[in-house]
Amino acid sequence: MSLHPATGLRRRAAALGLAALLAAGTTSAGAAAATTPAHPGTRLGEVRVLAHFDRAAGQAAESIALEPGGGVVVGMIPARQVVRVARDGSVQVLATMPLPPGGGGTTPVIGDAVVTGVARSGSGALYFLYSAGQGGLTGIWRLRSSGAPRLVVPLPADTMPNALVIDGERDRFLVTDSTGGRIWQAPLRGGAATVWSADPALAPASFFGANGMKIHDGAVWASNSDRGTLVRIPLAKGGGPGRAEVRATGLEGVDDFDFTGRGTEILAAINQSSQLVRVAADGTHETLLDAGDGMQGTTAVAVRGRRAYVTNGANLAGNDSNLLLAKLQQR
Repeated sequence: MSLHPATGLRRRAAALGLAALLAAGTTSAGAAAATTPAHPGTRLGEVRVLAHFDRAAGQAAESIALEPGGGVVVGMIPARQVVRVARDGSVQVLATMPLPPGGGGTTPVIGDAVVTGVARSGSGALYFLYSAGQGGLTGIWRLRSSGAPRLVVPLPADTMPNALVIDGERDRFLVTDSTGGRIWQAPLRGGAATVWSADPALAPASFFGANGMKIHDGAVWASNSDRGTLVRIPLAKGGGPGRAEVRATGLEGVDDFDFTGRGTEILAAINQSSQLVRVAADGTHETLLDAGDGMQGTTAVAVRGRRAYVTNGANLAGNDSNLLLAKLQQR
């Protein structure tokens, strides 16, 4: 997740600046902070803007859920919206969330009510996260074909739900809590949420800890924005968490990420510096796209086959919130 209000930006800039200092002195066995991978890997070609969003209306693109046929669903902060982008780039607003009592000023750390993560189940159901502080609106919501969205998993008012993943094998949701430094779990049918992991590797330094999240090859992976790390937590028997390990460092301001299909190679959105980077299996990384390529507050990436979708929220730089589409070129 990224932020857009001026107050939030100032807090985030200060926090991420501190996080950079902390991460610079933090290493882990097997993790690398080098910026030049030892071997060539995935490159991007035919990069183009698929859709522009209305930044003046608060449409800061935040998260991506892939749909069949080449369309995507995107969460928008702080417009509090969920939108669908068709394959031809047309944009349809699916939902706009109401402000909680008092306007959302009790949302942890940021003080603004925001829609964050989005996810699509195997059956086609669409879900999203709303972080709104006090007022009973924070949690996992389901979009319906008719009528208003429905709250299916309430979360505590002091949480900052950010990334939403559906673990279809275990019929559950997993949610990162950026200010609490936790990952929550809840039944896919809805109901009460419980903490799945509160490993110290997920904790914030001063602003946002656990942010993006994916399930890959028997493990839950999460980014830590403050500490600039990618963390792998093996799935133990029964679906519980194993021992967390830091797999990459030196990614200050990292937001969302996804796997390219080449083992544990990752494309990561670096919100703070407006970059899309490739992270090799050994943790080394290199920049593939930056501000010179039009990146502005890069927030999320989603890969399907040879296509990569990338959102720019234009929250820390620029004013062009958009969705990019690029082709993966394997080397």
